[in-house]
Amino acid sequence: MELASLHELYVEGLRDLYSAEHQILKALPKLHKGATNPKVKDVFATHLAQTEQQVVRLEQIFEELGMSPKGKHCKGMEGLVAEGADLLKEDANPDVLDAGLISSAQHVEHYEMAGYGTVRTYAQLLGFAKQAELLQTTLDEEQAADLILTEIALSVNVDAIVGDGEMVE
Repeated sequence: MELASLHELYVEGLRDLYSAEHQILKALPKLHKGATNPKVKDVFATHLAQTEQQVVRLEQIFEELGMSPKGKHCKGMEGLVAEGADLLKEDANPDVLDAGLISSAQHVEHYEMAGYGTVRTYAQLLGFAKQAELLQTTLDEEQAADLILTEIALSVNVDAIVGDGEMVE
């Protein structure tokens, strides 16, 4: 596809995020099942519900644009999801696995924050104020999820060290 305008780039970015969110919807239940720490399980369950709403927002934007959200596969998210799936296959100490799952989820959050921040700015520049507001709502949710994961990681990562029998200096 030739991208001749910022509007076309905006639509491509939205389609990429739509694909990414659908991949996340499939991955989060697996991460939830693989996690052992109740806080990690809770954050995955909460973010699954948020992701469902994020998809609804993207569909609303595409409806306003009079376009289909389909037609693009997010290769970046495919790689991030595959890394999380690979981690679940490891024979890992449960605390270490939880630490790894948090890391994997934060990689996903940062990818999404970059994508949503970009399309939000495009929407603002293109005069789509309502769409920019919807995208900002999602960006805020992604940032909040990342902060929660960071907070949880502070204890889970220590548990992973202790679980290994390593000393914290």
